[in-house]
Amino acid sequence: MVNRSRKAERLPTVEWPTVFLALSCYGTWALAGLLIWSSFPVAGLAVLAFTVALHSSLVHEILHGHPTRNALINEAFVFLPIGLIWPFRRFKTLHLRHHADERLTDPFDDPESYYQALWRHEEMPVAMKTLLRVNNTMIGRFVLGPWLAAIGFVIDDAKQMLAGDKAIRKAWLLHAAGLAVVLPIVQFGFGIPLWLYVLVPMWIGQSLISIRTFAEHQWSEHPEGRTVIVERSPLAFLFLNNNLHFVHHKQPTVAWYRLPTLFRARREEWLSANKGYVYPNYWALLKAYAFKAKEPVVHPALRRAPEQGRAFVPRVRTRNLNGFGTAPVPAEPPKE
Repeated sequence: MVNRSRKAERLPTVEWPTVFLALSCYGTWALAGLLIWSSFPVAGLAVLAFTVALHSSLVHEILHGHPTRNALINEAFVFLPIGLIWPFRRFKTLHLRHHADERLTDPFDDPESYYQALWRHEEMPVAMKTLLRVNNTMIGRFVLGPWLAAIGFVIDDAKQMLAGDKAIRKAWLLHAAGLAVVLPIVQFGFGIPLWLYVLVPMWIGQSLISIRTFAEHQWSEHPEGRTVIVERSPLAFLFLNNNLHFVHHKQPTVAWYRLPTLFRARREEWLSANKGYVYPNYWALLKAYAFKAKEPVVHPALRRAPEQGRAFVPRVRTRNLNGFGTAPVPAEPPKE
């Protein structure tokens, strides 16, 4: 029985659904830019935004070790950054650090936390405090979230490269190589002005992803209660089933197309395990938090005062994926 169980859980050498999805994503992106845009520009931009969002979901899938057992081959499947902003290796480093569930939501230790340390928040200008409050509503996250995250992240990474961080510099050089292919295609191949591509496909694509990330994590005394389950959504495919986010956090190596079956087989166990942090769909979230902050900006329990040691670091050496400059910068992990 044990041997059969281990055999059943053995990962395939190549996960073909993910391979085909990655190829289809780039193919749809090219089709939208080369054919749809010229005849139906609004529809073309909409499809491009969809592919940017899907590509972001694929990046998340691939950094977790899919669809092959070779990290470089996997990276090649998302090498062309059609979403423009996020270098794959930077996102991979920070996101894998985020998967330390016992540190989820910590303003310093979780690179994807939207919470602020109280003492850092008190130092912020009034305008930034206002933006962060608005960003904690669902509409605010949809509109402002991509810009707050991208601008802050780029500024902080630039500071670290200037300070001599070679790993970050390499990640951005690889990203620049991908952009050297994508940007001429958009400008000259598709005939879409770059400013328009930034304001529609890039912005809307990342805004669609913000629907998923808006409520993914909350503070709870119990680590299991910090990660959401959104049971059903027509956007589940776009998110590669990461609406079942608690399931993903508990079994991060499981491929996206297996998550729904895994959830349905043990639904009651999953719902009980995550302490009831469950929504039936994203519409329920929108109705509750469209213009109302779901969470406070300041973390309700952690980092209430300055701390000596790892958490107390110079401001120039801080950043996180949400661009708010609150996460310390430990050494990069060993290269794969």
